[in-house]
Amino acid sequence: MKLAIIIPTLNERGSLPLLFNEMDQIYQNIKDKGFEPEIIIIDDNSNDGTQQFVEEYSHNSPYKTKLIERKERGLATAVIRGFTETEADVLCVMDADLSHPPALIPKLIENSKSFDIVLPCRNMIGGGAEEWPIHRKLTSMFATSLVKLLGITVRDPMSGFFLIHKKVIEDVKLNPIGYKILLEILVKGKYKNYIEVPYIFRNRAVGNSKMSGKIIGQYLKHLWELKKWQKQKTRT
Repeated sequence: MKLAIIIPTLNERGSLPLLFNEMDQIYQNIKDKGFEPEIIIIDDNSNDGTQQFVEEYSHNSPYKTKLIERKERGLATAVIRGFTETEADVLCVMDADLSHPPALIPKLIENSKSFDIVLPCRNMIGGGAEEWPIHRKLTSMFATSLVKLLGITVRDPMSGFFLIHKKVIEDVKLNPIGYKILLEILVKGKYKNYIEVPYIFRNRAVGNSKMSGKIIGQYLKHLWELKKWQKQKTRT
């Protein structure tokens, strides 16, 4: 079975050597579980050498590695572009900044044999986040609580780390706003079941967080649009 690991990037040259080192360590484990993995980097016009480093890595990587260069920016749309750039049966999405531990991927793909969606979860026993400031914890808790308005009961619907079977999004029109592509999939996707797997969200290894007031505003608009979509679907 084919596995695509989709990683959106924007000026992540400092993080990528560390990330790829950890990815290399799990390559054989993924193969042993019967998956043929590839890495797809969707880069939003970085200006720090990210693209050049990915190209260098691809020459010596155990993975088949594909670099997609875009002029536009947007994490959710980058992930969707990644979905279109692979024929893999299973899709794993993660950040490049090492907040999402690659070591968890073998466990995710093992669970994918029984579940349509596998969700690493911070908000359950065994999960959590490293040294988050109180304001970020409160913001995350509030944002997660709002998702209940959409009827979504997943405990960590805000995550950028998840694994799905491609059939979940086949013929599904995804129109995310901002960063929360998983939320779009949970509302619109075609899936029968899911499982949550605890993990520790790690602090960014290099560089600064891209969280901003603009992103929060996009999230609230996204919630509104998804609610409108649900109401329209109910009428039809």
